[in-house]
Amino acid sequence: MHGLSSTISNSTRAVHDYGGAVGSMVGAQPQDVSAMFVFGDSLVDNGNNNYLASWEKSNYEPYGIDFNQGPTGRFCNGKTIIDLLGELLGLPYIPAHASVDKVEMMQRGVNYASAAGGILDVTGRDLGDRFSLGQQVGHFTESMNQVGKEMGAKMNMSEYLSKSIAVVIIGSNDYINNYLLPTLYATSYYYRPDDYADLLINHFSEKLMELHSAGLRKFFLAGVGPLGCIPNQLANNFVPHGQCVSYVNQMVQMFNVRLRSLIDSLNNKNPVAIFVYGDTFGAFNDMIKNPSKYGFQVNDHGCCGLGLNQGQITCLPNATP
Repeated sequence: MHGLSSTISNSTRAVHDYGGAVGSMVGAQPQDVSAMFVFGDSLVDNGNNNYLASWEKSNYEPYGIDFNQGPTGRFCNGKTIIDLLGELLGLPYIPAHASVDKVEMMQRGVNYASAAGGILDVTGRDLGDRFSLGQQVGHFTESMNQVGKEMGAKMNMSEYLSKSIAVVIIGSNDYINNYLLPTLYATSYYYRPDDYADLLINHFSEKLMELHSAGLRKFFLAGVGPLGCIPNQLANNFVPHGQCVSYVNQMVQMFNVRLRSLIDSLNNKNPVAIFVYGDTFGAFNDMIKNPSKYGFQVNDHGCCGLGLNQGQITCLPNATP
């Protein structure tokens, strides 16, 4: 997630859009939200990869330089979008699943996200260990079984889960650390871009239904952002200054269009549940086109990475932003 992750904590537009979408699920009583369960990649990982043999880690400076807890495994300088959504909902910081050692820590939610993880299990394998969406859903099921077993009659699990929110922000790595790396992954040889988007959505839908079957009823599902504009892709494609990689953005939008259709279908088929779309592409596309409006001066370079556009390798320990 080179380049994009470093900006998400500072995006007023993203917070506004995501907050509005989540607000539509909880209405006027956000304090009634029992918990928030997070599934995703480096955009929302808050420490799970600290415990993995992975190249994708961020538990060192300059990550966390503006966060009151310092470097924690968040892939940004300060708070993630999850931290900000939690504040809007009156929730404490959601613990990383790998750091949870007692049931009481899980009662307001758990973050299962893993940097380099994707919708497909194979995604990100070149970067070492990571938890795919399927593995994250499996961890959630294990967690809730443990909560139900230990809390027993003290907690109505059905009510608890129905009043909780699942936030899913994933899919970027299925492109930048899979489909767009033909020397390492064969997916682009087997699937056309539209067929690949179908493949991702089918896997995504399957995992959502597993979460629904487990008892969750409120889902915030974020689309994939304009990956053709992030420093990593600009560097890999040698794009002229001020331009994005159009074919990459077109691929991403194929996925987003299908995700919107999936959400419409899920809402029609599951009247007691609610599925809401988060327009990541629109939010960040506006930031890229109008950086000064959001307090940015540079929109085509990473803040402290290495390589062309400082976007080919993520920030190394103690790098200067």
